[in-house]
Amino acid sequence: MRCLTCERFSLSHICRRCRESLLSPQLHQRKILGHIPVYSFFPYDEIEPLLLTKHTHIGHYVYSILADQAFRPFSKSWEYAQPVVSLGIDDDPKSGYSHTAVLNRALKSSLITPLYGRLRAQNAHKYAGKSVAERLMNPRGFRYAPFEADEVILVDDIVTTGTTLSEAAETLHAHGKKVILCLTLADAERK
Repeated sequence: MRCLTCERFSLSHICRRCRESLLSPQLHQRKILGHIPVYSFFPYDEIEPLLLTKHTHIGHYVYSILADQAFRPFSKSWEYAQPVVSLGIDDDPKSGYSHTAVLNRALKSSLITPLYGRLRAQNAHKYAGKSVAERLMNPRGFRYAPFEADEVILVDDIVTTGTTLSEAAETLHAHGKKVILCLTLADAERK
């Protein structure tokens, strides 16, 4: 096969050279709800073609590579006083897999336990490219499934306006959970 970025022959969808040169994550932070840090690993425009594979037959492979480049190293170096859980936002499998579940799985470490199916959107409205006003008028209506841990890391692929992460955090707060941080592959506002 050919590398998706440089088109050289490769045994993987993204060759090792491109992983090292193009997919070197740089943490960027912004906040939601005034106090919850949202860390992204890449500016959206730098990896947009890779993110757009989300609902294609190769999306699972591409998201696995991105997770290995960004989320796995983060989980191995992250330090915290006690173990926490991580939740992929709306990790309902679509197109044969869940992209947020792939990202979430890469966080597994001695301090982070990924959980699945605990925060699923009830509204099927498409949010890609929509304004803040439209996103606010069409909340996701997250369904919460109980779990024991009190502290949570939220996981999503892209942060644009922050409304999805904010709604997810508010849903968890309403059930007595504390969102300590959010992780995304890309920030659409980051330059």
